[in-house]
Amino acid sequence: MASKTAPAACVDAFLEMLLAERGIAANTLAAYGNDLQDFSDFLAARRIAVQAAGSGDLRDYMAMLGRAGMAPSTMARRLSALRQFHKFLYAEGYRPDDPATVIDPPRRGRALPKILSELEVDLLLQAAKAKAGPDGLRLTALLELLYAAGLRVSELVSLPLAAIARDTGVLVVRGKGGKERMVPLTEASIRAVAAYRLERGAFLPKGLKGGLKEGQDSKWLFPSRAGSGHLTRHRFAQLLKELALECGIDAEKVSPHVLRHAFATHLLDHGADLRSVQQMLGHADISTTQIYTHVVSDRLKSLVETHHPLSKSRKRG
Repeated sequence: MASKTAPAACVDAFLEMLLAERGIAANTLAAYGNDLQDFSDFLAARRIAVQAAGSGDLRDYMAMLGRAGMAPSTMARRLSALRQFHKFLYAEGYRPDDPATVIDPPRRGRALPKILSELEVDLLLQAAKAKAGPDGLRLTALLELLYAAGLRVSELVSLPLAAIARDTGVLVVRGKGGKERMVPLTEASIRAVAAYRLERGAFLPKGLKGGLKEGQDSKWLFPSRAGSGHLTRHRFAQLLKELALECGIDAEKVSPHVLRHAFATHLLDHGADLRSVQQMLGHADISTTQIYTHVVSDRLKSLVETHHPLSKSRKRG
């Protein structure tokens, strides 16, 4: 049946279906048309009708796009259009099979996490310590814990009062899926939390706010008047950005999650093994932690290119 149908006819039928049944936008419809036209031109050079392409033709087409330098995300979008087109051809009887079902999508490179330098983290810590009163003590404790233990922000703000085991210097964290992990703390973070706890009462909700009766203590290490009873992620992120601006650091590059990245990267910089970092971060799969090795590798490569006596950059200088 495929040989009796002109290529343009089945493409037009597919585009009409998208417009009539799915009501897609004009720009999206035009993009589908352009993608299919490009695929048709590729097949024309092989003297193959667009509705008669095999899985090998589809693989060769995707490989050609990759060699041409097309971004994996764009290739994935184009493959999606081809899959929908061939699914339509099969469903409507234009061809007896669907060759696109066996085509794997292009692998997308994983974006490297944003990080802060050790100097930038130190600037943030020093600025927090310079703040007077309970607010400064709380902010210092939050930063020290976040950087010392690599916590997720949700884990940090919801730490219970009993999270730090007495006389052990170990933080007990309940992470994703309710799984507990134990993370050793630095002396600086232990001191910061101890100093903050002396002024923690300043943040206890008054009256019945936060679900507390008058004079009742909160179960949270960082209580607040929020409905949850503890400091919110949003408020902590605000405080962190305000601190960054005071330090002259671009606030756009500073967030609680970026400090978690800094924790992992700086540990690896100083020789920590990947498995230990995985356990402290609470990653279920070590492949998630391995992204930080790419950050370290890129920094080492840059260091060599900049400072090695035989590097091209130094020769040009």
